[in-house]
Amino acid sequence: MDEKIKQALIEIVGKENYTDSLIDMVSFSYDASEHSHRPACAVWPSDADQVAKILRLANSEKIPVIPRGAGTGLSGMAVPIKGGIILDLSHMNRIVKISIEDRLAVVKPGVVYVDLEKALEPFGFFFPPDPASGKVSTLGGNVATNAGGLKGAKYGTTRDYVLGLQVVLPDGRIMRTGSKAMKSVSGYDLTRLFVGSEGTLGVVTEITLKINPKPTATSTALATFDSLADAGNAINQIMHSGIIPSALEILGRETLAAINENTDLNLPEVDAMLLAETDGYTREETDYQIKKVIQVFEENNAREVKQARTDKEVEDLWAARKSAYAVLARIKTHFVLEDVTVPMTHIAELLKGVEEISRRHDIQIATFGHAGDGNLHPQILYDGYDQEQVRRMEAASADLFKLAIDLDGTLTGEHGIGLAKAPYMTLEHDPVAMDVMRHVKKMFDPNNILNPGKMGLEE
Repeated sequence: MDEKIKQALIEIVGKENYTDSLIDMVSFSYDASEHSHRPACAVWPSDADQVAKILRLANSEKIPVIPRGAGTGLSGMAVPIKGGIILDLSHMNRIVKISIEDRLAVVKPGVVYVDLEKALEPFGFFFPPDPASGKVSTLGGNVATNAGGLKGAKYGTTRDYVLGLQVVLPDGRIMRTGSKAMKSVSGYDLTRLFVGSEGTLGVVTEITLKINPKPTATSTALATFDSLADAGNAINQIMHSGIIPSALEILGRETLAAINENTDLNLPEVDAMLLAETDGYTREETDYQIKKVIQVFEENNAREVKQARTDKEVEDLWAARKSAYAVLARIKTHFVLEDVTVPMTHIAELLKGVEEISRRHDIQIATFGHAGDGNLHPQILYDGYDQEQVRRMEAASADLFKLAIDLDGTLTGEHGIGLAKAPYMTLEHDPVAMDVMRHVKKMFDPNNILNPGKMGLEE
């Protein structure tokens, strides 16, 4: 980093909140994806005014700035692919306000998801999106990616709960969007424009979130299927039965086999396992819902159906689903976790297509995910030190994306585009849509300093 710019950054954030040491640059060079590139330096701002000064300086000098939360993203969106300044927002981690009467919470972007959940628990409220990385991921990152999770089928994703934002634009101007009211149709919906924008349009420095009363009762059931078609039909019937489960998860044959090879769970190695949870405010309510779910399982030729009756049985039923990611991550030296999403009527076709892609490229792909909203996670397992396996992984990834689009789906349901899926944006978005997105980026960020190289926004 140029000495003059380095001193200017130190003047803004203080010497203790600036680093360009090699060990720190290596740490900031990657996220949870397979991508990496070192930045020139990193800073830890403490408020929106400091963020504004940093962006004003970077914009005038045309230096890339990459906003960063916890670095748990799986698509490379926090990787400084063009170098520049890492803007680590972890020090901006204050819960500003919780208003149960207004059903909202105001937080800074560095607040960790689980810390907000702990703060809401005494009031009997929660923030529903529930990303899998919630123990470490920040709410700013959740907003940047429009994060979702296990409860997406019933409760939606982050964008459904963001009422308003404070955003610093690339030229240093500070803007507020949205409202603290539950309803607002005043002007363009700038709030939603920034949710899911992956730090390419502005830096979020405060978030106003809608919160919900937390259900007090849940019921859980599991079913196994020898046929993907039967499992797919069961998913479709459940989701238009009048019951919306709080979770409806799926594990494919390859995932079940991998779990059995690496744990003592002794799962049945069937084509698909479905795990359903219903929630509500009375045991009678959730039991009524789970009985309807079980009825659908049985009508669709489930080999075996289990309903949990105790907390221990609930824990046992969830053990396989919760172990899937960690178990699969240990099998090979490297993995790519995708999150292609299709309409629910195409889930069985997607699962069959993944199996065919796995055979065609002679590479292991284990699938699990959120069946209740069509968001599946094919996890490609490979040896990253073997160039032939790397080539097959890349070819399999490309085929997965094409398959999802051919099934009227999308490249990503919750992980975002980042670097990993940027080359495939034109598969999903037509030339006019891409042109509009690039014009929006240019309008907000004419010097292309904010998170450049992401989302396929550069021709």
